[in-house]
Amino acid sequence: MKIYTKTGDAGQTGLFGGSRVPKDHDRIQAYGTLDELNATLGMALAREGMGAPLPPTLEKRLLRVQGELFQLGAELATPADKKVSFHVITDAEIKRLETEIDEMEKDLPVLKSFILPGGQARSAVLHLARTVLRRAERELVSLSRIEKLRPEVLQYANRLSDYLFVCARWCNHQSGGSETPWSSKA
Repeated sequence: MKIYTKTGDAGQTGLFGGSRVPKDHDRIQAYGTLDELNATLGMALAREGMGAPLPPTLEKRLLRVQGELFQLGAELATPADKKVSFHVITDAEIKRLETEIDEMEKDLPVLKSFILPGGQARSAVLHLARTVLRRAERELVSLSRIEKLRPEVLQYANRLSDYLFVCARWCNHQSGGSETPWSSKA
């Protein structure tokens, strides 16, 4: 099977079920940004060039999140009038994120101010992933104004951004990195 199909050469792409929409459709924008987030998580998971190794627990969790992002993207690539034939994100995945946030926060110093994104290289990439997700979340909100989305879609995106923030802090802490507090006095 060839990787190129030429079916998108005129600026349209196919959704599950066969319908076609412009490549700049709100639905495509949202799942395209989730794809960008997934690639950013791939950078965070890279074994070379990131300094300290990723703690195995976090590696396993981020790989699971990458799979969940594919599920979410597949749901967004399915028109509302079509039935999905795969597992969709549910309250169970949202609760798991909350539980894992709580577990990681037990190891972290309490925040007393805002912190600047950064720290160790892997932590900085996780902060970047969080900002990509925030953009996806804004796109999902825009999409939800014109097409009905399940509430779990927005809830998952919101919770995942909190999760990635804590992952960035936890990863930095585990590798001995420090955090830079934000100061309004520049």
